[in-house]
Amino acid sequence: MKSLLITPLVILALLVPLHASADYEKGMAAAEAGDDATAFQEFKKAAEQAHAKAQYNLGLMHDNGRGVLQDYKEAVKWYRLAAEKGIATAQGKLGLMYHNGRGVLQDSVYAHMWWNIAASEGHENAKKARDTIEQQMTPAQIAEAQKRARECVAKEYKGC
Repeated sequence: MKSLLITPLVILALLVPLHASADYEKGMAAAEAGDDATAFQEFKKAAEQAHAKAQYNLGLMHDNGRGVLQDYKEAVKWYRLAAEKGIATAQGKLGLMYHNGRGVLQDSVYAHMWWNIAASEGHENAKKARDTIEQQMTPAQIAEAQKRARECVAKEYKGC
């Protein structure tokens, strides 16, 4: 009897990611057509279902004020969710937000940490940004940033 109850749940669990992907694809089509309002709505539906690329795109929209009012705190929220799923571009954007103090307090150590993590995922611009910011940091700050990056990766990006 229990297996009959589990089967619909398993089917539902398999359908949710498909629905999120469909919303994401609709969002991409709308964005490419220049329909930012529809893109935002579709990305939001997908992002709320934990679709990492949709979360990243919502971060971009809030960061740049496309389809919504510019809101750096909201951009950081969505970038962070995507970064926690290993999206290197979102990790790089978090580094930039910390570097510029947009949506968060300016913090070179956290900027370096996120750029270091993104660089380890192969993000070339993050590597360049990390190397550049190091020139403005003390050895102690660099060591702290590297320590935080290691801890963040060990925690699979959660709570960083």
